[in-house]
Amino acid sequence: MSDHPVRLTALAHGGGCGCKLAPAVLRELLADQPAAQAFPQLLVGLETSDDAAVWQIDGNTAVIATTDFFMPMVDDPHAFGRIAATNAISDVYAMGGRPIMALAILGMPIDKLPAATIRQILQGGQSVCAEAGIPVAGGHSIDSPEPIYGLAVIGLVHPDRLRRNADARPGDVLILTKGLGVGIYSAAIKKSALDQAGIDEMIASTTTLNRIGTDLAEDAAVHAITDVTGFGILGHGLEMARGSGARLVIDRAALPRLGRADELAQAGFVTGASLRNWAAYGPEVALPEGCPDWQRHLLTDPQTSGGLLVAVAPEVAERWLARIRAAGYPLASIVGRVEAGEGVEVR
Repeated sequence: MSDHPVRLTALAHGGGCGCKLAPAVLRELLADQPAAQAFPQLLVGLETSDDAAVWQIDGNTAVIATTDFFMPMVDDPHAFGRIAATNAISDVYAMGGRPIMALAILGMPIDKLPAATIRQILQGGQSVCAEAGIPVAGGHSIDSPEPIYGLAVIGLVHPDRLRRNADARPGDVLILTKGLGVGIYSAAIKKSALDQAGIDEMIASTTTLNRIGTDLAEDAAVHAITDVTGFGILGHGLEMARGSGARLVIDRAALPRLGRADELAQAGFVTGASLRNWAAYGPEVALPEGCPDWQRHLLTDPQTSGGLLVAVAPEVAERWLARIRAAGYPLASIVGRVEAGEGVEVR
């Protein structure tokens, strides 16, 4: 575990993308927000719960804008900064874009954490931004009762290469680029029940940039992309299904998982967010008869800095799977397909 005198996870009531509001609560809060039809340059807004907003500048350039921040899911401050930054930048890659700049978002209990610890969080975020080739050009900080860190990220994309979560087509094959189980690992960390090897495995996954999204968007046979974060594979799959007017069929056995995800789920390491996720969207999901609770928890498990869920034409699926794995995503797998209909079905 961490050598630091104060455990970051002990200062927060939740961690990572498990801090997100439940999908049902978020939909209720946004229900009466005005539509954006008055702004034709706004290519992507609130309508389909996509990963970022997109504003078209001209025929060759659109700006991607996103923000993401959360409380710590690990006790090492440098790792917390790296995870949070990787997660925030992912939204730009999920839209098919290239990040160009970030702003830091920082809220810290300055009476409980030494300045050196907070600097390490910022340095962790800076290191990931450097890996992505972008500067941290500014930001904003407050004194808050719980530690919070994240980024606002700006990116660019050619309008023809913009990839939404709402353009999957019946017949498409679904690829998931990272393993599930991050929330389950986080629950184990909070209870000091995960060894260092498991922590290192989770950190390695959550600090791998989803830069493959930029490459995917160059292929017209790649129809839709979203990143899988706090609502789990079912929740973000459901957003893709709703936006696309289609049905996602997920092969439960094909879903990649972190090495101890099954074991820990069966041992009861589940986040509150997983339960809230199922309560919010369970009626729109068809599970196999007799599906045990621990497997359902894997399907609703909130992912922090999770992988990309990609809908591609079937004739290019195997080629893209091989390319994604070769690019540094060894757990990438074909996990299902898109059919006519609605909702999500797990088989």
